[in-house]
Amino acid sequence: MGILSNTVSVCQYQVLGEVPADNFFAWSGECLAANAFHPIEQTSEELSVGWVHLADPKEQDFSSDQVFRRDHYLIFSLRRDQRRVPAALMRAHLEQAQNDFLAAHPGLQRVGKQKKEELREAVRGALLARTLPIPAVYDAVWDTRSNLLTFTSLSPKVTELFEGLFKQTFKGLRLVALHPMARAAQVIPEALRPALQQANRATTEAVLEQIQQNAWLGSDFLRWLLYQTLESPSTYQVNQPGPAAGGEPFVATLNDRLVLLGGAEGGLQKITVAGPQDHFGEVRAALQHDKQIIEANLTMEKQEHAWKMTFKAGLFHFAGYKAPAVKLEKDAITNADSEKEALFYERMFVLEEGLQLFDSLLATFLERRLGDWAVIEKDISEWLEQA
Repeated sequence: MGILSNTVSVCQYQVLGEVPADNFFAWSGECLAANAFHPIEQTSEELSVGWVHLADPKEQDFSSDQVFRRDHYLIFSLRRDQRRVPAALMRAHLEQAQNDFLAAHPGLQRVGKQKKEELREAVRGALLARTLPIPAVYDAVWDTRSNLLTFTSLSPKVTELFEGLFKQTFKGLRLVALHPMARAAQVIPEALRPALQQANRATTEAVLEQIQQNAWLGSDFLRWLLYQTLESPSTYQVNQPGPAAGGEPFVATLNDRLVLLGGAEGGLQKITVAGPQDHFGEVRAALQHDKQIIEANLTMEKQEHAWKMTFKAGLFHFAGYKAPAVKLEKDAITNADSEKEALFYERMFVLEEGLQLFDSLLATFLERRLGDWAVIEKDISEWLEQA
C-alpha cells in the first residue's frame, strides 16, 4: 500500500549529512534522474531497480521538480521489477532439456556436471525471456525541514535495498533508522536527556546495538500502556510539535491483539492473544512469567477522529497504520493535478498528526520511566498478581 492509501505500513529514518545550501531541489532532481528506474518489459533482464514518480509509478522523468516536490516535501518511489521462474517450472524444463541432450547423444549415459550447468543457464534464460517482470513500488516522503523520511515498507530486504539506493543516489547523505532510543531522544525534554543516557544500555552508537540492548524501552512502554488501558481513563495530552494543538486531549488504548515473547524449554516462545479482551487475563499471566509484549494493536482517538496501528516495539515500526480517511472529491475534475496535490497534503496532515499523538504518548511514558518508575513498577506488579 502506498502513502496515499487509507492503511499503510511505515518506518522512519533520519537523513544525515550535508545537503547543498543552494538549489537543493534542483540537485535532488538530478540525483533522482541519475538513478531512475529503467523498464525491462521488452528485454530479458531479470531485475531493475530505480526511482519513479510517487503519483505515477510508470513515470521516471525527474526533469521538473513539480513531479517530486510538494512544498518542503521531497516525494519519490522505489520501484523494483523482477522476473521470477517458478521452481517447479524450472525443474520440468531442465529435465526435458537433459532428456533431449541424451537423446541427441546416445553414447552418453548421463549429463555431465558442466553440461548440466550450461543447460540450466540456457533454460533459465529462455524462461526469463518469456516471463513478465513483477513490479513492486514503495513510497518515500522526505520532510526536508525536519530531515525525517517516511518509507512504506517494513521488509528487511526492501529497507536494505532502499537504504543502499538512497546512499548511492544522494552522495554524502545516509539514512539512520529512527530506532526506539533515537525516537525517545527526540521527544523528551532537555532536562531528561541525562537520565535517558544513563538508561541507555548500549556501549556504542551502532544502530544494531542500540536496538538490541534497549529492547526494554518498547516492552516497558507496552506493559505500562496495558496497565494504563485497564486501570486509568487512558487520556493524555498533546505535548509534541505537529498539526495538533499543544495541550489537546486524546485517548490511547491497547486492544484486541497482542504478541508476547519469552523464554521456554527449547528456546523462545511467541504467544499471540487475539480477539475482544475484557481484563487481558491471559496476557497478565504471561507477563508474570517474564514474557514481554513485543507487538500490539494501538488505537488513538482525538475528538471524532481515530488512528489505528499495529505497533512493533522492537524497532518502533507502524504496521497497518490507518488514519482518518481523506479522498478526492468526485466532482473535482476541473483541475485534477491541484486536487491530487491537495489530497497529498491532507494525507500527510493526518499521518503526521497520528505520529504526533504517538510521540506525545511516548514522551508521557518516558517522563514516568525516567522518573518515579520504581513506584509505578510496584503498582504494575501488584496489578499483575491480581490476574
